[in-house]
Amino acid sequence: MSEYRRSATISAPQQDVFSWHSRRGAFERLAPPWQPTRVVGTTGTPPTPGAEVRLRVKIGPFWLPWTAKHGDWAPDAEFTDQQVSGPFAAWHHTHRFEAMTKNTTRLDDIIDYRLPLGPAGALGRGYARHQIDRMFRYRHRVTADDIAWHQHYAARPMRLAMTGASGLVGAALTAFLRSGNHQVTQLVRRPTDEPDTVPWDADNRTWPADAFEGTDAVIHLAGENIAGGRWTGARKQRILESRVDGTRRLCETLAGLPAPPATLVTASAIGFYGDRAETVDESSTPGEGFLPEVCQAWEEATAPARACGIRVVHLRLGIVLTPAGGALKQMLPLFRLGVGGMLGSGEQVMSWVALDDVLGSVLHVLATDAVSGPVNVVAPAPVTNRVFTKSLGRVLHRPTLLPAPGLALRLVLGEMAEALLLTGANVVPTRLTESGFRFAHPTLEGALRHLLGRSETEHAGDVAS
Repeated sequence: MSEYRRSATISAPQQDVFSWHSRRGAFERLAPPWQPTRVVGTTGTPPTPGAEVRLRVKIGPFWLPWTAKHGDWAPDAEFTDQQVSGPFAAWHHTHRFEAMTKNTTRLDDIIDYRLPLGPAGALGRGYARHQIDRMFRYRHRVTADDIAWHQHYAARPMRLAMTGASGLVGAALTAFLRSGNHQVTQLVRRPTDEPDTVPWDADNRTWPADAFEGTDAVIHLAGENIAGGRWTGARKQRILESRVDGTRRLCETLAGLPAPPATLVTASAIGFYGDRAETVDESSTPGEGFLPEVCQAWEEATAPARACGIRVVHLRLGIVLTPAGGALKQMLPLFRLGVGGMLGSGEQVMSWVALDDVLGSVLHVLATDAVSGPVNVVAPAPVTNRVFTKSLGRVLHRPTLLPAPGLALRLVLGEMAEALLLTGANVVPTRLTESGFRFAHPTLEGALRHLLGRSETEHAGDVAS
């Protein structure tokens, strides 16, 4: 058996750190985004003794089953889980929590493991240890950041309803909010046996009013994927209608409730600004073209909610970075092969944001009553595509010498290439920063190293052995 240990100091009371690990959503938050993992099912209530979690973990091109069973338990102090079946010959994980001061906790993760394939498996010992270390560096950073956010905005648990909860942002946001002890009801397209889900009629874009009764806030993320295919006339119409009609009907439903929720947080995009050379913030006028027109109509469709006194926040999302999906996931295969490069001239500005900061910003606007209207959800340091390309290559230790000519992108993707890849805007998060939000990942290279598990230095207070 080999042993791996990593410790971190978390600025929170021992009970709070333990409780965070025991809530729904914590496992999903701790799963590294570069290592796809699916929860297939659970029995019992993890991490209580006897509870089991069934997973599927992607290793290379294969999805492998992994079942873990929880064992020893000391409330607020320790719990364990052990592999019942999975990719390791043996795996036993001890989670230990020790109060250092009233508001500081030492978190220890202790892994005893044995690789498969006997003597042949031992040849991969160094690689396995490196991958485990990547994972736990990431887990400890997420633990510290998430708990800090939840503590900062901890007024009371909220009852929330969310559309688009199966999407890239929605799934991560659901896990994040549930791990903070908030109740999230997901509006889903098809009936499911999952708890806290309610179906809605996607074909007719009608919403079940009873799903919103008694909620503190509604988070509306549903809409056709704008990067899901070439922009034909029919596809552009679906993109527009899915956002405008769905949002308007949702707001009419909320306005008709006897007691509407206090807050509606709805997705929008920095596409509102179009292709701009100057720096823009929430006070700037809209740009020209298809995406600015969609974003304007999308935001205006919330009028019925505003008219009945609901506080409405429009999240103008930038380029959301995570290897689990979106633009970064599509870039990674080419960059890892060493054939990634600039798009077009490389001078277009990319107003990006790490997925974790998107989650934190949603909690911020939910908890900050003074914030309403448009909010740019972008990091405070946008970069050109040229700089982004060089940064990603540096993090991956790969060359970035092969550009993708603008003409070729236009021929393959048409109008979508121009709107999403070859133009940009220098967008700054004025309302977030002025209202007191603090980014966990304000710089591009730091964000990429966190998201890809490529940190060069240990975080302060961490000890690996």
